[in-house]
Amino acid sequence: MGEIAKPERLLKVDKANTISINRQCELLEVCRSSFYYIPQQNSSYNEELMELIDKQYTQTPFYGVPRMVQYLRENGHIVNHKRIRRLYRKMDLHAIGPRPNTSKPHKGEGHTIYPYLLRGLKIERPNQAWGMDITYVPVGNGHMYLVAIIDLYSRFIVGWSLSNTMAAKWCKECLEMAVKQHGAPEILNTDQGSQFTSPIFTKYVDSLDNVQFSMDGKGRAIDNIFIERFWRNIKYEKIYLEPSEDGLELYGKIKEYMSFYNTERGHQSLDYKKPEKVFCSAA
Repeated sequence: MGEIAKPERLLKVDKANTISINRQCELLEVCRSSFYYIPQQNSSYNEELMELIDKQYTQTPFYGVPRMVQYLRENGHIVNHKRIRRLYRKMDLHAIGPRPNTSKPHKGEGHTIYPYLLRGLKIERPNQAWGMDITYVPVGNGHMYLVAIIDLYSRFIVGWSLSNTMAAKWCKECLEMAVKQHGAPEILNTDQGSQFTSPIFTKYVDSLDNVQFSMDGKGRAIDNIFIERFWRNIKYEKIYLEPSEDGLELYGKIKEYMSFYNTERGHQSLDYKKPEKVFCSAA
């Protein structure tokens, strides 16, 4: 109980290496079935802008594209709305607050939107409801993505994983590991991102006994407030304070913080008890 799901995607695996990818994954303790590497091609200036956007958005998640453009221009960056809107999409960012047509399903064939089930619900026990989300993380001259699953009652992080791409199969495997370690929740809540509405992900959730799938209205980060607060904590308490040069270093620092967050960091809303203690004692 209390073990953290190990991220299974690192930039250190080299497809050009004479050692087979299978053997490299074994040496790095990376699950071969979950290894997908897509080369990242992005300008260094775009990477700089994304890091600035991420830091500001973490402080002011109500900033949409127009406000972010204004913020960047005030800080000496010559940018237009088109560029920042493209980076927002790449980072999967949306300003908090209702947006037009939020009830429209994803345009991709087979993508399914589920109703939001947490409104007015009193969270009274572990595994009653989990929240799952993805965030951008800067690393070296590029970036990666972090997915995490939080138990809404105890604030315990039941699963997490690191990747250089956002893929539905990656999210599915992170959830599978969390369920294997901690059991399935009664409700799983996500946003309407394409990774979560994909048949790859939704079919797995639907296959779990007695699990209800819940989705926020797109752009309503406030509906998943606990994991949004966690993103702010990990970024300002670890990732921004200790920048990483590569995926392996980033993985080590995230793993260290996850252990600290779950077992040592007290939460005011829990009367300063530790998430792991609350999760395990009430489970």
